[in-house]
Amino acid sequence: MKSIAFAILVVATGACIAPSGVAARMPMEASAPPAQTVAQTTSQPPAQVEANARQVIQNMNTGNFAAVESQFDAKMAAALPAGKLGAQWAQIEPQFGKLQSIENVTTGKVQTFDAAKLVLVFAQGQLDATVAYDPDGKIAGIGLRPHQEESQWQPPVYAKTASFTEKSLTLEDQGYELPGTLTVPNGPGPFPAIVLVQGSGPHDEDESIGPNKPFKDIAWGLASHGIAVYRYTKRTQKYGEKSATDPHLLTVNDETINDARAAVALVAKQPGINPELVYVLGHSLGAYLAPRIATGNAVIAGIVIMGGNTRPIERVVVEQIHYLANIGAMPSDEGEKQVAAAQEAVDQIESKDLKPGDTVMFLGSTTYGAYWLDLRSYNPVKTAEKLKIPILILQGGRDYQVTPANFSDWQSALGNRSNVTMKIYPDANHLFISGSGQSNPKEYEQAGHVDHAAIEAIAAWVLPSEYPGSLRGNNPTK
Repeated sequence: MKSIAFAILVVATGACIAPSGVAARMPMEASAPPAQTVAQTTSQPPAQVEANARQVIQNMNTGNFAAVESQFDAKMAAALPAGKLGAQWAQIEPQFGKLQSIENVTTGKVQTFDAAKLVLVFAQGQLDATVAYDPDGKIAGIGLRPHQEESQWQPPVYAKTASFTEKSLTLEDQGYELPGTLTVPNGPGPFPAIVLVQGSGPHDEDESIGPNKPFKDIAWGLASHGIAVYRYTKRTQKYGEKSATDPHLLTVNDETINDARAAVALVAKQPGINPELVYVLGHSLGAYLAPRIATGNAVIAGIVIMGGNTRPIERVVVEQIHYLANIGAMPSDEGEKQVAAAQEAVDQIESKDLKPGDTVMFLGSTTYGAYWLDLRSYNPVKTAEKLKIPILILQGGRDYQVTPANFSDWQSALGNRSNVTMKIYPDANHLFISGSGQSNPKEYEQAGHVDHAAIEAIAAWVLPSEYPGSLRGNNPTK
């Protein structure tokens, strides 16, 4: 079982409710670029990048952290003062055992950084490590995440692959270019369409987590029902710190909202799409922000909230840590430290003295006051109450990250509204993949698919005329 920090920051990329740059990172990766995509060219000779990265891992494994810290660039040095790297590396061995070998090293570019991706083989599991270097050869980031085999994903059985086609469609917004894919049913249309909005962290268009690709499941599943789906790379996945003009002032507008609205406008203009039936589906952070995305937007026909929290992000994360500590995800003393550190961050985030430029260390990563101040006045439930468009709220009964207590909040406020439909899936986790027993981070390493019943529910809600006795308006919350 992974440590609390590892489980929240790495396994739950995006599924965790946390600001961009936190949810998908190991604590030591405080200023690293996303570690998901490594291009094939480097500024330095690839052999040198590989050798340097191997030495970094070996130094950490032998306890020579000072040698690694001496290579940090200014941002890494500020985010990881002396001693912190060692403390965080020490969390790994109790869960994974001793490092046995380094295998399958690839080198290339991640944004503007030279990077090496290494598979670390431990006695009890494997991790993918990324070491990134700035143009001066200084370490710009070190990241660890569960080992992921790129070829593991297989289409869900409910995807009728002969019934739709896909085409590349780049989203351009405020000078940012985000690769995307539009999945369109066969036929002349016009078809209703859904824009997918990811959770926190630097996600690819499929919201890949371990071997799972929830957004690809949803896209293929809904396209099989005659609904077009657009998914795109999250801005923070491609641009990292450059996702905002001033990284210190980044908010969810830069991270999520502006691009989601631009995606809706883009999809509405596509041939074969009914511009009056363009919906937004948000998962996790995207679900939390869906009411805000829809507010004041005349194009959005309705929103789907999948695993959306009703409570402040920082408090939800503390709840996650308590849960993981209680199920024995790490030694009790380490759990207590994690809870204390998270609570300290919460106190700072909620302090009346917080300023936009203040540094907030949240789960081992650097965030800034501007992000949290922007969210202070946002209440997703109250925002949703003001919407007149159809709203579909879905919840996993085994979701420990956004628990059913949040679903109860939605239900209390919106359950009697004629424009709101709600459904809970008792066996589903935060990714809406069904399972049994207590949910835990290790589930995300097991291949699965978004529950077919959830796909059917979304399709019936979008196309109620084709599903007699469908969900919309019936509000079946049991």
